[in-house]
Amino acid sequence: MTTSALPTVLDLAPVVPVVVIDDAADSVPLARALVAGGLPAIEVTLRTPAALDAIRAIAAEVPDAVVGAGTVISADGVDAAVAAGARFLVSPGWTDRLLDAMKASDVPFLPGVSTTSEVVALLERGVSEMKFFPAEAAGGTAYLKSLADPLPQARFCPTGGISLASAPSYLALRNVGCVGGTWMLPADAIAAKDWAGVETLAAEAAALQRPGQLKSRSTKSASGR
Repeated sequence: MTTSALPTVLDLAPVVPVVVIDDAADSVPLARALVAGGLPAIEVTLRTPAALDAIRAIAAEVPDAVVGAGTVISADGVDAAVAAGARFLVSPGWTDRLLDAMKASDVPFLPGVSTTSEVVALLERGVSEMKFFPAEAAGGTAYLKSLADPLPQARFCPTGGISLASAPSYLALRNVGCVGGTWMLPADAIAAKDWAGVETLAAEAAALQRPGQLKSRSTKSASGR
């Protein structure tokens, strides 16, 4: 991840919603619902024609949101996302060309990995924060736990197949900063524009915490700071 005034994406919230926008008009109310529920970091995937317009709208109209671009798979995608207002970038995988473009963008980024060799290659390039994708299919918590001792400097945002029920087991791992997910964005709620329902599901997700965070907060409270 590059140096930036933005705090690391991994520490903004326990869950990063992975959003697919088909209608840019939905982007602002959807983002407001997620932020109100306690999930400020919002990954808008570049999978639809409406994605860049959605990023622009959220960046302009939802100041408390930290909007990012997901499914970034090319240097052109990096440029377009940043120009639209994306404050972080997420890719499902990486190549040298894509990594160079993300590094040059001057915004935080999470390149995708699913193997140990990819993790080592990124560490060699000075990148220590990554997306683990597709998390469940690539080995889930057992795989990530096995990486913690030999590669303690690597931290991950697992994404892919994670649910409200399985998220806590990921967040309990010391090398996991947050998880990505879509469960707080059910298709029927989006179709019905049920933003209150999305906010409720977002609040449920935001209530998840890493054990380390809870301990740190308890210590601060006990010390009166």
